[in-house]
Amino acid sequence: MRVLLLSGYDAASHRRWRQQLTDMFADHHWHTLVLPPRFFRWRIRGNALSWLHAPCLRERWDMVIATSMVDLASVRGFHPSLAQTPTLLYMHENQFAFPLSRRQRTATEPRVVNLFSAVAANKVVFNSAWNRDSFLDGVAGFLEQMPDKVPAGLVEDLGRKSRVIPVPIEDYLYIDSPRPLNLDCPHLVWNHRWEYDKGPERLLSFLQALDRRSMAFRLSVVGERFRTCPEAFDRIHRAFGDRIVHWGFIGSRERYDRLLRQADVVLSTALHDFQGLSVLEAMAAGCLPLTPDRLAYREYVPDACRYESHEKNSSAEAEAAANCLARLTEKRPDCWSPEPWRASLLSARYRAVLDEMMPTRKQ
Repeated sequence: MRVLLLSGYDAASHRRWRQQLTDMFADHHWHTLVLPPRFFRWRIRGNALSWLHAPCLRERWDMVIATSMVDLASVRGFHPSLAQTPTLLYMHENQFAFPLSRRQRTATEPRVVNLFSAVAANKVVFNSAWNRDSFLDGVAGFLEQMPDKVPAGLVEDLGRKSRVIPVPIEDYLYIDSPRPLNLDCPHLVWNHRWEYDKGPERLLSFLQALDRRSMAFRLSVVGERFRTCPEAFDRIHRAFGDRIVHWGFIGSRERYDRLLRQADVVLSTALHDFQGLSVLEAMAAGCLPLTPDRLAYREYVPDACRYESHEKNSSAEAEAAANCLARLTEKRPDCWSPEPWRASLLSARYRAVLDEMMPTRKQ
């Protein structure tokens, strides 16, 4: 098949997924259009205009695959040759469940883009059940606020054409057998984007809770950093500098993988995580997870490794996380490797959903 792949905000996880997809199905002919991951408001609303004169959009394709930041309805409307082409929308995230930053007043327009794109697509694939459910619930609540003329059964129609297939974790990241962990003085790794939605203030509160209890730990804080960075990171560095193993982004994949294999516990304090790739790959490398009991973590993190969620009370959540870590030092779970997320296992599910598009293409 000739497949056109559109990535409207080509952040690291989006780029990783599209490269996996083209590698898994190298027998297809792929052409990719991407836009850099900056200027969020313009990207999500303006990507169809940015690509308006792209020659490939005037060609004939057997299938179009677009990521969740793409304004698929406008792309198909601007290019009549694509109006009848089967389209698949891959939802890395959804704007209905994305927490607003302090600088944002509303997320209505990004939500409308997500909704219209899902309506325009023939199939919608989500990276987690939580992502799918929060999207459908968000759409239902959004439509309830509309004054009139809301089409009947829209949420049910979206649900029927939705699937859940995670972003795969590459097989090479998995260790062959459980490795010894130092839970007397665990090496904690926090490996997320350095942004507000990943809960840096909650990380600080958790580390302070451990310190008050005189619980020994070492710390690595890694992940992508942007022009503006929450002040909590500076406070963490000042307060716990003597316990830091690594601080900051690791540009080498080999060095990053080595750090994961050396760490004992992968930690999340996130307020939003639609799949949690960083937690999954650390678990594959042998790290014990420690995450809040919310979001997509319930789909693969063992019950014993999830601490009580207190989204409105960060102090209570920090104490719950410290209690959970203390319990894990006494008795760790038997198994926590996310085997079903292996790329070699998920490739068949991707193949199946692409094959489902074939009858539509032949009509």
